[in-house]
Amino acid sequence: MSNHLNFYIDGKWVSPVAPATLDVIDPSTEEAYTAISVGSKADVDRAVAAARAAFASFSQTSREERLALLRKVLEVYNRRYEDVAQAISQEMGAPITWAREAQAWAGRAHMESTIKALEDYEFSEKRGATMVVKEPIGVCALITPWNWPLNQIVCKVAPAIAAGCTVVLKPSEIAPISGIVFAEIMHEAGVPKGVFNLVNGTGPDVGQVMAGHPDVDMVSFTGSTRAGIIVAKTAADTVKRVAQELGGKSPNIILPDANFAHAVREGVNGCFGNSGQSCDAPTRMLVPAERHDEALAVAKEAAEAHNVGDPRSPDTKLGPVVSQLQYDKIQRLIESGISEGATLVTGGPGRPENLNRGYYVRPTVFGHVTPEMTTAREEIFGPVLSIMSYQDEEDAIRIANDTVYGLAAYVQSENIERARRVASKMRAGSVYLNYPEWDTFAPFGGYKQSGNGREYADWAIHDFLEIKGIVGYGE
Repeated sequence: MSNHLNFYIDGKWVSPVAPATLDVIDPSTEEAYTAISVGSKADVDRAVAAARAAFASFSQTSREERLALLRKVLEVYNRRYEDVAQAISQEMGAPITWAREAQAWAGRAHMESTIKALEDYEFSEKRGATMVVKEPIGVCALITPWNWPLNQIVCKVAPAIAAGCTVVLKPSEIAPISGIVFAEIMHEAGVPKGVFNLVNGTGPDVGQVMAGHPDVDMVSFTGSTRAGIIVAKTAADTVKRVAQELGGKSPNIILPDANFAHAVREGVNGCFGNSGQSCDAPTRMLVPAERHDEALAVAKEAAEAHNVGDPRSPDTKLGPVVSQLQYDKIQRLIESGISEGATLVTGGPGRPENLNRGYYVRPTVFGHVTPEMTTAREEIFGPVLSIMSYQDEEDAIRIANDTVYGLAAYVQSENIERARRVASKMRAGSVYLNYPEWDTFAPFGGYKQSGNGREYADWAIHDFLEIKGIVGYGE
């Protein structure tokens, strides 16, 4: 039996208080393939009440009890792994190979990292006659995006539970089915009733209600900077903690001593991965001015190797972007690059020639982009790379930091000491040197308008805890 029209509240699947549905669109066909129920304030009230009631006992559970619970969740997740991958592939258009090897894998990896972090986490510390203790903050509203569904769900749910919190999750209404599968996993794993709750719906009707709810103690939000501002303003009336992971326009500095062809190729791959729909994608490639045309030739070849097509084919490298809204935005920004005078190296407006339906975008590279151009400043969230020139190292650092965002930065150099020096000057929450492997124990989050707070492993657990000083505790 499908749970697509149900919510998960207080340990059971329930119908919405006021029935209302929303079609879920397959972005490869532009057609609805299922529908979900969308909630209202009444559904949020039910879910928050369940989480509040459960918090009293769950907050008192031991580390060992929470570890056992998370290990059981991981066991069931692994058993439902293919269901997760298939759901993600259909709801957001991710190629099935990518859905398995990156999207579903990310959920597993973050669950494993949270378990390891909880095993070692110190919840108390003695400082003289004071005992400093870290306690669960309470009921947490978790609002997650469509571009990395299970990555962001597990990045929030797992550490919140590790900390002893109870949660209400609102997945993106654009890509909600993987969230429903995750709720089924939590139910099968035996999560105590009220500890995990799921309500589907829109941002205004569910997300904002959660953010402003007086019985919610914390909001953890991942999404656009525009939406994050709304969440923060809504939460401010009840002075609750807000952790945000927002937009990005990440620079990729290729220093003169880098393995140039390799660095450019991998920079294209990094920008285009997930059809360009990653908040930390290296979308601004900075190259030495005298090697700009060389970079364009390498980038053109690398971009044109990204075959775009049916997500169901194991050979497809790029699927569609997620929605008509995103497709239209990307087309507008590609057109702005052309009209503002950037060099169109490859790609451009419209669909790839062999595709006449679906939200498919031509992998696009712009050269001779200058810092004031729209493509250099706005987050495009599609397979569009802007290549920019710099004169020297200090100029590269200046251009890289000239953005309202600060989620990630990338530095390529054969000289690790030089790479580290440049990294130290980046105003970004994560700096990646020479395309390292994904580290799920590194802190993840942004500077400036890319947000606040940190996710992954123990960093995330910390964000779901309050700090109490018991003074006069004794020696």
